[in-house]
Amino acid sequence: MPLAHSRLTAQGQVSIPAAVRRKMGIGPGSVIGWDEDGDKITVRRSGLYTSLDAHHALFPGGTPPFRTVEEMKPGIQDLMRKKHLARKMRAVDTIFS
Repeated sequence: MPLAHSRLTAQGQVSIPAAVRRKMGIGPGSVIGWDEDGDKITVRRSGLYTSLDAHHALFPGGTPPFRTVEEMKPGIQDLMRKKHLARKMRAVDTIFS
């Protein structure tokens, strides 16, 4: 019994049913490959990683909580201070070397 069916358009396009996309772990922007084996054609996920894989790698503990710009401002200001201080220290080191 087939997992799903698709219809070929006049332009040669095929929509991949949602159940198949979920099972293959693909989404918008995913690359799929077509393999020939005798009289059978196999469709496979071509890329090694999906956007969902990247998301899990970046956020292993789950999606971070939503924060407003006001909540992030102190952290951004601290980061910029450290960045510019390091740049000034390198300039001073260059002058006195």
